[in-house]
Amino acid sequence: MPAPSLRDQLPSELLDVLNAIGDKGHPFLAGGCVRDWLLGLPPKDFDIEVYGCTVETLIKLLASFGKINLVGKSFGVIKLSLSSGTYDFSLPRKESKNGKGHRGFLIEADPHLSQKEASARRDFTFNAILYDPIEETLIDYFEGVQDLKKKILRHTSDAFAEDPLRVLRGFQFAGRFGLKMAPETISLCQSIQSECPTLPRERIWMEWEKWASRATIPSMGLTILLETGWIKHFPEIAQLHDLPQDPEWHPEGDVLTHTGYCLDALAQLSAWKTASLKDRITLMLATLTHDLGKVPTTEFAERRGKKRWISPGHEAAGGPLADDFLQRIGAPLSFQKSIRPLVVNHLYHHSWKEEGPSDASIRRLSRRLAPATINQLCTVMEADRLGRPPLVSSDSAQRTTLLRQKADELALALNAPKPILQGRHLIQKGESPGPSFKSILTAAFEAQLEGSFQDEAGAIKWLCDYLAKNK
Repeated sequence: MPAPSLRDQLPSELLDVLNAIGDKGHPFLAGGCVRDWLLGLPPKDFDIEVYGCTVETLIKLLASFGKINLVGKSFGVIKLSLSSGTYDFSLPRKESKNGKGHRGFLIEADPHLSQKEASARRDFTFNAILYDPIEETLIDYFEGVQDLKKKILRHTSDAFAEDPLRVLRGFQFAGRFGLKMAPETISLCQSIQSECPTLPRERIWMEWEKWASRATIPSMGLTILLETGWIKHFPEIAQLHDLPQDPEWHPEGDVLTHTGYCLDALAQLSAWKTASLKDRITLMLATLTHDLGKVPTTEFAERRGKKRWISPGHEAAGGPLADDFLQRIGAPLSFQKSIRPLVVNHLYHHSWKEEGPSDASIRRLSRRLAPATINQLCTVMEADRLGRPPLVSSDSAQRTTLLRQKADELALALNAPKPILQGRHLIQKGESPGPSFKSILTAAFEAQLEGSFQDEAGAIKWLCDYLAKNK
């Protein structure tokens, strides 16, 4: 058993509650906190399942410790808010299918249900492990500890098939923990492919969000989608499978294989590991979608004196396809606004010659990327560069480094340039607000991007010259 004990990692006030429950029934920690502890990760999301206690008794006891929320009283789920966080307490419950999809269940609390029967309703064996915080022992009816050690993702019972969302949970678990799916679980997932359209889009997004923000080996999640056949529900990604690339430049194989390597490389970059939650999601999904444009543009044609697989213009073609994919998985619009420009510009570092990019070019790039940033683009470029094993391009590395350095010098690595000249400056020069304002301000911003001025004084001088020439 890992050290320190899981009991020792519980907030003290939660432990007080568990000890009090122990006088009326028997509490067990279940689900993710037990799994994470066994993996040596900091346990969180403490869910407690209480046996031998009625819902009324549990409610009264919990209410003596803090604010309770009876979000699921009808099926025995009570939330308790303490200063250290909010915790879910539940009674053993049984589920029966009474409709289609993720929500088609009748759920009933049953305090007399056995531990094994209650655990069998959980999705995967490692999520069905119970931890007794009183006795400090594990209860593992389905060999979840062994599966966790062997990195196996295995369903707990045939009831798994009643909730199709569990397939996508398996997808994100595989990416987060580096798991392979058991053959019998793959078969079960294949048998419920048709249920995917019944899933609410917001729940689909929750699973993709966890994968994009927490994966350590993201490609293993894609492998699950491929093996189970569920990748067909994400056609923009599915079409990358078996899409050929020129072996001289991409010895790793097809576009989906390349994408998997890129994703795994990204997950190892410090720029991704130390990024904010939103930025990790942005970078992971931008890397996932960066080559979607190869689907409509790939052809076998002559290039450099021989026939090759080429994809001219794939970066621009990928923008709309990235939008389609993000909408399909329910990604919030804010992610779409950042990811599309990263996809469309991911080959920018191959656009200049020996002398390097001009300041004006970098200013315009920064403007095109917003709200994404040049720093984010460089991280996607780096992941792309590392996604062609055994090839590692030193030229791409040098170009990415140069771009990052020049963007830093121009103070554009993290922010796009903003117009210096404003309408108030025009008014101060005696101009009346009207249709001409827009054309003047547009011309001023273009001049600013070209480097004609860099501060307010320079902007006003430019304005005076412009007005003199155009009066």
